[in-house]
Amino acid sequence: MGIPKPLKVLQLGSPTGLYGAERWILALIKHLDPKQVHTFVGVIRDDPSLEAPLIREAQKLGFETITIEAYGRFNLAAVKTLRRVIQQKGIHILHTHGYKQDLIGLLATRGTNCRILATPHGWSKEPDVKLWCYELLNRLTFLFLDAVVPLSEGLYQGLCRIPGLKKRLSLIPNGVDLTEIAAIDQVPQEIRDARGKRLSILGYIGQLIHRKGVDVLLRALHRLPQRDFKAFVIGEGPLRRELEALASSLGLSDQVVFTGYRPDRLNFLLGFDVFILPSRLEGIPRCLMEAMGMGKAVIASDIKGCRYLIPEEGLQGLLFPPGDDRVLAEKIGYLLANPSIREKLGREAQKFITTHYSAARMARDYQDLYFRLFTSFPR
Repeated sequence: MGIPKPLKVLQLGSPTGLYGAERWILALIKHLDPKQVHTFVGVIRDDPSLEAPLIREAQKLGFETITIEAYGRFNLAAVKTLRRVIQQKGIHILHTHGYKQDLIGLLATRGTNCRILATPHGWSKEPDVKLWCYELLNRLTFLFLDAVVPLSEGLYQGLCRIPGLKKRLSLIPNGVDLTEIAAIDQVPQEIRDARGKRLSILGYIGQLIHRKGVDVLLRALHRLPQRDFKAFVIGEGPLRRELEALASSLGLSDQVVFTGYRPDRLNFLLGFDVFILPSRLEGIPRCLMEAMGMGKAVIASDIKGCRYLIPEEGLQGLLFPPGDDRVLAEKIGYLLANPSIREKLGREAQKFITTHYSAARMARDYQDLYFRLFTSFPR
């Protein structure tokens, strides 16, 4: 079989928001060689109220986009429409992200010459029964895909335990778009105002969900003996009101700002003195890579996903036991009191990310995989 160039690849993501997985897709496609890979970006819009920001951002970058309208939790019309898109556009590779996209993609590619691979971006630490069933079904779906490409060693090892799946697995570590980070040169007015009051700037970027541990961060901030700081919590999620109430009950209403979703999150990041990620569970966290790639001093929970990015505690950043707000408070206080240590950690963090976790390196690996996949699995 001849190898077509460019290979037509459809990235199928979520319409719900612009979170880690969606930003990961955007970082990947920006660094694929357009002479080798012609990229389409698609979503299945299952609710008419969803704005599908992934589509909007992909269009800004100049990529061809596809929105499949199929309302309802699982609408078989999505399968038929996606199959029609694959055939009409001549898609060679379908790259899916998320359990719904994986399952619909699997059904849509049956009987076509399109190969399908999935990138799992992580699992819930404490799923309810319904979510646990969805994630179990997702893992079983992997057995029927052409390839599964986890983005961290932890995810890879977990999937290796599924009988019969290892032969379909390829590990391609996560990567961050350093060109996007390097282009940021201004901080928002909110941070300039805090600087004018001689406040230290702390920050978190991510979803407001349980596994992210923002409650741990708030309790740590409450422990700080001095209140000469401003902490920005950038992101949205179902726990926002609960976390705002917690901050108020801890007397932190003047120190902690919940901004909601901000498209200029990297501009906020540029203004942080310390970036903090208190997660209970992570794959390889994109927000932590972005902070380190920008040369920021970081503190993260001592969990597997964060240890990949901070293999030497005290060199690339600081780690604390997950859930331990006392130790986290000590680490925050230490960095706020030692600007020279912050600068040193930031330099080493940036060097480490540039060497090991750039999106350009990740894109080269995926590009090679796409071509191997197209030629290695005849149907």
